[in-house]
Amino acid sequence: MEMNISPNERLSEIIRTDESEWSLAEVALLIATVEYPEIDVPHYLQRLEQLADTVAARAQGFSSPLDRVTELNLFLFEDQGFGANADNYYDPRNSFFNQVLDRRLGIPITLSILYMEVGKRLSLGLQGVSFPGRFLVKFAHAQGEIVLDPFAGGVSLGLTDLEALLKSSFGEAHGQLPPLGQLLAAAGKKDILVRLLRNLKSIYLHTSQTPKALAMLDLMLFIEPGLVDEWRERGELYQRLECFRPALQDYQHYLDVAAGTTHGDEVRRRINELSQRVLLLH
Repeated sequence: MEMNISPNERLSEIIRTDESEWSLAEVALLIATVEYPEIDVPHYLQRLEQLADTVAARAQGFSSPLDRVTELNLFLFEDQGFGANADNYYDPRNSFFNQVLDRRLGIPITLSILYMEVGKRLSLGLQGVSFPGRFLVKFAHAQGEIVLDPFAGGVSLGLTDLEALLKSSFGEAHGQLPPLGQLLAAAGKKDILVRLLRNLKSIYLHTSQTPKALAMLDLMLFIEPGLVDEWRERGELYQRLECFRPALQDYQHYLDVAAGTTHGDEVRRRINELSQRVLLLH
């Protein structure tokens, strides 16, 4: 990243390119500048390259993808000490990539981003999986497809393990979810970043940090303006902060793009209410 360009400008540049060209690590670091505006994004990207170069050198003689995965797991989770922050899962630092690299603690999605970004230097072709309740990683090899859990040290998960994950997150309702094959579809980079931001938004809402939750929604809609419910949700946050005109704009956009929504009547009621309040401000 050029030193004379702001994080917002760099993010705008990336968003204008094809999604396949995005660096998940760079975008995750640019997201982190919202909370940590002074971080040196190129420095962290260089640290990531150093990690990748080290493990690539160690795995140079391994022709088997499975052997390279084993070496990746050993390097990241044992030698480097990256791991799950299960004791303080909802600490927002677990979702900011600079903090994950500094503290070597994360949650499934940030550890998976680390895993994929380092693993791609090993030609593993790793893909993210937006599995319900636990972000995972998968890769294909000659014998089939393997699902890995970076939150558990990169262990391989079988069908029984995946069913157990669903049951632990959703109880008996897990049987109402789509088939496993659909749940294991590869996630696009936009999907991964939106899920990361959605985690942060939820954390900030739970701790009543509305402006920070709003900032996460701003980024979500900047990265993927085609989202629907987030327009309504951002309108609600604007309304909570008494920013009535932006709230009206988001509510109206929601109605424009969400035909037949179950929230339509409530949003129209809010529009009528806020329109009256805006008139009184004149």
